[in-house]
Amino acid sequence: MRAMVLDAPREPLLERRIQIPRLGHGQLLIRVRACGVCRTDLHVLDGELAEPKLPLVLGHQIVGTVVAIGDGADDFTEGQRVGVPWLGRACGDCKYCLSDRENLCDRAEFTGYQIDGGYAEYALVDRRFALPLPGSFPDLQAAPLLCAGLIGYRALSMTGDAEHVGLYGFGSAAHIVAQVAIFQRRKVYAFTRPGDTRNQEFALKIGATWAGGSDAAPPVTLDAAIIFAPAGSLVPRALRAVGKGGSVVCAGIHMSDIPSFPYELLWGERSLRSVANLTRRDGLEFLELAPRIPVQTQVQAYALSDANRALSDLKNGAVSGALVLTI
Repeated sequence: MRAMVLDAPREPLLERRIQIPRLGHGQLLIRVRACGVCRTDLHVLDGELAEPKLPLVLGHQIVGTVVAIGDGADDFTEGQRVGVPWLGRACGDCKYCLSDRENLCDRAEFTGYQIDGGYAEYALVDRRFALPLPGSFPDLQAAPLLCAGLIGYRALSMTGDAEHVGLYGFGSAAHIVAQVAIFQRRKVYAFTRPGDTRNQEFALKIGATWAGGSDAAPPVTLDAAIIFAPAGSLVPRALRAVGKGGSVVCAGIHMSDIPSFPYELLWGERSLRSVANLTRRDGLEFLELAPRIPVQTQVQAYALSDANRALSDLKNGAVSGALVLTI
């Protein structure tokens, strides 16, 4: 099969012919139809997530159809369309797994990191972590739901009943979670890179109440803020924008160092927390909700062979919304 392969961090992906993976017990072999390009892929490529399997096929927002079924996976059928998210495997018997926190499992393995992902024509998935997809979403539009959507949904749920919600970094995840928040009758305040009028206009078009640079103050005191951009300097800014009792949720898997800030920014029972990965329950809940909103994902498509260009465009903020490889 064709695949875009990472041999070493900070090196371009190489297009290769590699063996189609062998089907094992409890696994599904899927024919990949689309795979989202995520900032986490960039963190792996740039060596900021330091323990990838090498060589590695990146990609963890996979949409595909089942073409072969392993023993113990007969609850799926050939031809069925499924989605494959970041969390690819969990042990099932640690204290985290047994308390509905499999996203924190110490023995978890992740798609496109320890398990080969979807920048290829075929991929293997543990049947327990394959998510049936709503039929109302075409392949390209479904792919961003599987990480950008799921992580945004989990982050938003951690803001409780916050009415005024700030989103720092208006990319793939933010443009989806903004639609969820608006559906829930919240008001969204979008923060972009200073001077990025293109994404500010994009946010307003989706329905944000306000949009401006991350160096600007919102017109109201926020009840909560979610930080998607991997910039630790945004944490003090977000805390400054959030009122007493509010929360700041860091939704990325990697972030630059958070600078020191005065305790008064945290005082007043403000909270600062992170989101780590996702659970299958997140997936089932969000994929049931998304068609009811309905979420509209804005997608820029790239051929599989153009994966390096897609990653570069994502890094440079050259595209609004989500980037997806078509396979």
